[in-house]
Amino acid sequence: MAEPFIPFALPEIGEEEIAEVVDSLRSGWVTTGPKARRFEQDFAAFLGDPALHCVAVNSATAGLHLALEALGIGPGDEVITTTHTFTATAEVVRYMGADVKLVDIDPATLNIDPAAVQAAVGPRTKAIMPVHYAGLAADMGAIGDIARQHGLHVVEDAAHALPTTQGGRLVGTLDSAATVFSFYANKTITTGEGGMLVTRDAALAKRAQVMRLHGMNRDAFDRFTAKVPSWYYEIVAPGFKYNLTDIAASLGLHQLKKAHAFQARRAEIAARYDAGLRGLPVITPPTGPAGDMHAWHLYVLRLADGAPLGRDALIEGLFAAGIGCSVHYIPLHLQPYWRERYALQPAQFPHSQHAYERMLSLPLYTRMTNADVDRVIATLHRLLA
Repeated sequence: MAEPFIPFALPEIGEEEIAEVVDSLRSGWVTTGPKARRFEQDFAAFLGDPALHCVAVNSATAGLHLALEALGIGPGDEVITTTHTFTATAEVVRYMGADVKLVDIDPATLNIDPAAVQAAVGPRTKAIMPVHYAGLAADMGAIGDIARQHGLHVVEDAAHALPTTQGGRLVGTLDSAATVFSFYANKTITTGEGGMLVTRDAALAKRAQVMRLHGMNRDAFDRFTAKVPSWYYEIVAPGFKYNLTDIAASLGLHQLKKAHAFQARRAEIAARYDAGLRGLPVITPPTGPAGDMHAWHLYVLRLADGAPLGRDALIEGLFAAGIGCSVHYIPLHLQPYWRERYALQPAQFPHSQHAYERMLSLPLYTRMTNADVDRVIATLHRLLA
């Protein structure tokens, strides 16, 4: 009998989340309401900085878009980000009519290379968007120095980075204009679909709150729960439909309580992979500086030179053995839209290109058993012997 398939990712949803969703359904308040507000408050408390404003949205893409809009990014402007990311990081810049400047990664960390950022700054540059790849923090000290030197905004794509730390500080509490988290189904905590924009800038937060729901100057929750007639609202801008529902927030309220336990289990799985894959022709992921926390959203393995199989053949072998995996990412410079718009060539991004050709992401989720992990390791030994 064939062994059961090990998927690439599975969320861990407990009875607490299910009960909270049922409570929302029974309450009659299923869109943005009291639980979305509680989730924002709980998220600020989790980050531990009373100066932070948290704005719940229906995706990290929405949060990044709202951050750029609030910062006034527009036509003629340029935003620097990494080529080694999902398209959402860059596409929000185009939503604003601005241009993207893609740069290469550090070959050791796979995060955006600060030296490449510095070289890319030009007269049209208005912002830098680092991505904390796989759950390891980018070099925010160096990026912050570049931003201050040139008067640029920093918006962190922290889709992979809850709860990541740098210098002992949680991502989300660093010195950036805004940080945006993702709660997509395969992220470190999930609301199914969802995200959170975090900022210390009260004006930026207020603009995001208005723009996330059609540019209305009052939330539906405030209008529909008032004890006196309060039907009146004004449209102050052409906003978007980016609000997080109470059903989704119901999941987030309990997932957030488990974030550190989830991270601990992910770190255990990563350490088990590290130990079990020693001696194979592979490069295991960087763990980050001592004392800092890696969120371990992804475990990205790279084939070393001289490996007996190429990346694609290895993925096929894993799937044939009933093991799911993925590739993070096909770099933007290889994607038709970005390649053609900016006339990009792989030679411009040698580190990203080299990593992409050799990388795959192994299964990593809290519901994996040690036996599951050991089976992945044993299969890799067999395929790479």
